[in-house]
Amino acid sequence: MKSAAITTLLFILATTLGTSVEGQEATPRRQPGAAMTVYEPEQHDLYDGHFVLSAGRVYQVGGLEDPPGWEHIGNDATNVHPIGGTVDIDVNEIDNIGQFTARLQIPQGELVIEMDRFNEFSPCQDGGVAAFIYEHGNSGCGDSNWPKTLLYIAGWGFGHATLNGTTLYEEYQIHFMVTQGIRDRETLAVDYPLLNKRSAAGAVNPALIQLDFFIRSPEMDTRNNPTREVFDHFFAMEVTWK
Repeated sequence: MKSAAITTLLFILATTLGTSVEGQEATPRRQPGAAMTVYEPEQHDLYDGHFVLSAGRVYQVGGLEDPPGWEHIGNDATNVHPIGGTVDIDVNEIDNIGQFTARLQIPQGELVIEMDRFNEFSPCQDGGVAAFIYEHGNSGCGDSNWPKTLLYIAGWGFGHATLNGTTLYEEYQIHFMVTQGIRDRETLAVDYPLLNKRSAAGAVNPALIQLDFFIRSPEMDTRNNPTREVFDHFFAMEVTWK
């Protein structure tokens, strides 16, 4: 009798919790349908908010000299090509400070992209540097150009770029994000939107980690995708935590 009562109680709890999760509103840290919860970084006594990473095996989507009408999201990977260079990230998520520097070897020479200051464009960006949040897809944070993914660390703000030591861009928007595997490790394509998706989870491979980043102009151009005059987009398939 006692065993039956316990079984009934567990069933009721499981059913109730399942309903609660399925019916919950999406937030940067909680998504409907998630069957697993983890402690937020701030709940850990030893959390210092300091993320130090580097990234290699970098790819560029499209090119700097593409004529208007370009497509620089590159989900089908048809206009993706490998380039040289490395990316260094050293940020404090609590204080919203730090550095992001990409030193890249592209066909035109050495392209250096640097964040000058972090900036929150949306409340989910938590001051300009955020850790362990969901973005993109139907997460309620960010656009839907990419599938919903957990961001281990991400930054938004304004920065500049130089090409062969000469200023190329000033006061352009920069975004970087260290994510679950958005791209296939072999084809580099993004399977999004994913047909016959079985759950509310994003169309990503959590067995992979990658870095995605871009620098874009404030000026718009509706001929392009995304609709900016400039949208230089890169990603790195090897990420090292330090």
